[in-house]
Amino acid sequence: MVGSLPSIFRWSWPGRVVVFSLSATSIWCLLAEFYGLCSMRSFALFILIPATLALVVMALVDRWIGNRELWGSVIIGALAGFIAACAYDLFRLPFVFSRDWGLAPLVPPMSLFKVFPRFGAMLLGQPIEQPTYSVAAPLVGWVYHFSNGITFGVMYAALVGDLRRRNWIWAVLLATGLELAMLVTPYPQFFAIPVTTLFIAVTLTAHLIFGVALGLAARYGARWNIAAVRA
Repeated sequence: MVGSLPSIFRWSWPGRVVVFSLSATSIWCLLAEFYGLCSMRSFALFILIPATLALVVMALVDRWIGNRELWGSVIIGALAGFIAACAYDLFRLPFVFSRDWGLAPLVPPMSLFKVFPRFGAMLLGQPIEQPTYSVAAPLVGWVYHFSNGITFGVMYAALVGDLRRRNWIWAVLLATGLELAMLVTPYPQFFAIPVTTLFIAVTLTAHLIFGVALGLAARYGARWNIAAVRA
């Protein structure tokens, strides 16, 4: 039965390209809004959600009747991405709560979480700038933020193929590339974020931490999982 599965349901090049493309719809949800392709809400409803469901179906098909390589890689990548996103945010917490925690003399206060209610507002079809956001806006925004972290992890797995053998430095390079790409997109201007030397230094460091956490979590996860990939 394994041999009869189409290549897109296996951890082959075609399958990995499909997995990468479906995962990338999470970040493209935001980019579509930036570049005027369509609203973030429309992209989420008609592309991101169906793509996510398709990815889940692919993984489940491989789990049920395949060799479980695709399934294992998607799960490991997703978990590693979630862990990396948590590490990324933990590093940023002292900057966000610098005044509240009495760290202002040592850690410069920065509004690094200001985009999350705006993400949520865009996904809910609300005005981006509001005097007071509903409870739903930041909640949806945080969910979207972790969706990006999780899908970056799956994209990384699809890129490197064999998570046990690839050096975790590739994840650092991916994270650094994401940071550099963010700076050349309309992201800072769209959310009125001043691109200062401090902002670049802090966000670059945060992305490096994301990359290290992603690479190590994925590598150790693959070693523990019998469904680890052979590229």
